[in-house]
Amino acid sequence: MRTSTTAPGRDARGALPSRHAGTSRDQELVYRMASCPPGPEREALREEAIRAFLPMARRIARRYGSQADSDEDLFQVACMGLVKAVDRFDPDRGHAFLSYAVPTVDGEVRRHLRDCAWDLRVSRALQDKHRRLRAAQEALRRLGHSEGGTDADLEQVTGMAREDVRLALQVDRARRSASLDGERGFDRSRPLAETLGAEDPALDLVTDLVALRGLLRGLPVRERRVLCLYYLESLTQQQVAQAVGLSQMHVSRLISRTCAQLRARLVDG
Repeated sequence: MRTSTTAPGRDARGALPSRHAGTSRDQELVYRMASCPPGPEREALREEAIRAFLPMARRIARRYGSQADSDEDLFQVACMGLVKAVDRFDPDRGHAFLSYAVPTVDGEVRRHLRDCAWDLRVSRALQDKHRRLRAAQEALRRLGHSEGGTDADLEQVTGMAREDVRLALQVDRARRSASLDGERGFDRSRPLAETLGAEDPALDLVTDLVALRGLLRGLPVRERRVLCLYYLESLTQQQVAQAVGLSQMHVSRLISRTCAQLRARLVDG
């Protein structure tokens, strides 16, 4: 007697096993793909099955969509989960494809949002609270709350404490950093970049100015007064000469010699 070499759960013609009777045509594509050996036919069935379940992947992605997350980005992540579900599904385990695919796609989107969609590091506990809050806001919007409900509404729906609700609302700001090109202000006419302060080049001189102050105190009274009149009060050399009773040439040489001495002392430290 010859022993059948047909794969377990399939008849001699490779037909779908009876336990899959009544499944949708789209799910049958996955079962047919699993029964095919590697080759062009299997690849064609695989591509057809993935295309057939793309609407399911998009529906799951939309559950988590928000202004902070691009719908298309989340859809791409959901598609990656769908591909994994099609490739890893084993019909011999006796489970329907959708009962395996939906959690797989959903888990892929959740992992992406947990690990990749936060500009700031947020703990797992806060992320879970944030997801509960987002789901509650969506439910309240469907009930007619255009703003997603008040803090009291969210507290009642989620069962979280008021402080946790407020914290979860604040956490939402960590999803995406504000764009420097985003318009700000009452009239929304100026980008954020124009409202930010720039680095003050004078900060580089602070250390030198502090050191210079001590050196100036050590100068003779006449040299110190000449520098003060010339640099701080912005007098001309002629006016300085008249104020201190010297010639303009003498003042010019005094300024040059004193500045050279101060510069040398600053460099020597």
